[in-house]
Amino acid sequence: MLLEVLGSALLGFALAWAAVLRLPDRLPVRMLVLATGAVGGVFGALVTHGALGPGHFLATLIGAVAVAAVLLSLLIRPASRRRLRRSATV
Repeated sequence: MLLEVLGSALLGFALAWAAVLRLPDRLPVRMLVLATGAVGGVFGALVTHGALGPGHFLATLIGAVAVAAVLLSLLIRPASRRRLRRSATV
């Protein structure tokens, strides 16, 4: 279980680091993104391990990466140059 938690935290952190490098202008503060990736990975491992039970190391890590990716996607803001401004009266 300890290896699953450490592995999932590292995978979530690596995914967040890649997101920070790839989309620096569309994400909030770097520390928030990195923390969200690591915590999302650990949370995803916990949920996956609880659903599948012990003995599914690879599936647990895949679930951890999936949850971390979902949480990181919630932090992405729209590109500033593509914002559409619509009037509420039209």
